[in-house]
Amino acid sequence: MEIPGEFDVYVQGIAMAAAPEGIGETFFEEAGGVAEPVSVDEFRRTLGMFATGVTVITTRVGEVVHGMTANAFMSVSLEPPLILISVDRRARLNAMLREGVRYGVSVLEEGQSGLSDRFAGRIVEIPEPSFEVVRDVPLVEGALAQLVARVVRSYWGGDHSLFLGQVEYVRYGEGTPLLFHGGRYERVVRDPRVFAALPDELLQPILAVGEERSYEDGDFIMRAGEPGDTLCLIVEGTVRVQRPGRSLKLGAGDLVGEIEALDPRGGRIADIIAEGSVRCLEIKRADLLTALEADPRAAIALIEVLASRFRESA
Repeated sequence: MEIPGEFDVYVQGIAMAAAPEGIGETFFEEAGGVAEPVSVDEFRRTLGMFATGVTVITTRVGEVVHGMTANAFMSVSLEPPLILISVDRRARLNAMLREGVRYGVSVLEEGQSGLSDRFAGRIVEIPEPSFEVVRDVPLVEGALAQLVARVVRSYWGGDHSLFLGQVEYVRYGEGTPLLFHGGRYERVVRDPRVFAALPDELLQPILAVGEERSYEDGDFIMRAGEPGDTLCLIVEGTVRVQRPGRSLKLGAGDLVGEIEALDPRGGRIADIIAEGSVRCLEIKRADLLTALEADPRAAIALIEVLASRFRESA
């Protein structure tokens, strides 16, 4: 049987397919006493409906970093701090983990899907991954969160081994996690898009009244608390949307400041900061209203979009 892709191993740039026996012997009968055994493919697809984050599990032997992409990670206890990972018994990493050995868990950020693919053994054109070492354990640099745990118990779990780890180090930052659902990566959408949901023929006349603005790295395009009297289309470059406790990056084709532009009583709810050189198309609220009056279909479409957003959040 081919090793499932999500449990392939990446070691110094080489996808490994080692198959050590792992921990323990089976205590289940071949059919498990089930009258109609569950199909492996159907079981995998069913489990895929459970949305998870994506982690990279790492350890180090000598100077060699060993790691694999996995979403089989969970918290077990707060006091003492315990976590659990599940590792395919055929994966090389399985033979390296035992009681007393430390492993790292790096929770990937939404922009690190390439790293996820690389540690899953898929060929992707990205730079070599960088690590920071904590307690002699390599952790993926730039990850949304990092944990180091020492294996205190290991268990047999069918074709996987379960490693219970006592957490000795944690760190987390701001950002949005990489999600996995239904066999593919998904994205957390924190802010409802309004104008971006309009049909192109209704959106273009609104964009036509905009004026182009240029910004350099670190410039504030919008500041929290300021009047929200404009919206901007990012034409070129990347911006960071910064709110207390969270951060989001947007690029060419994204609109910012949509909600505030429709609410004359409110101010900006986030800082929008240029990352590198950025060009935006700025549309003033007065010009926006004039464009909407000129084509009532756009106004009606906006009401429909806002109504659908309200239903989704209700």
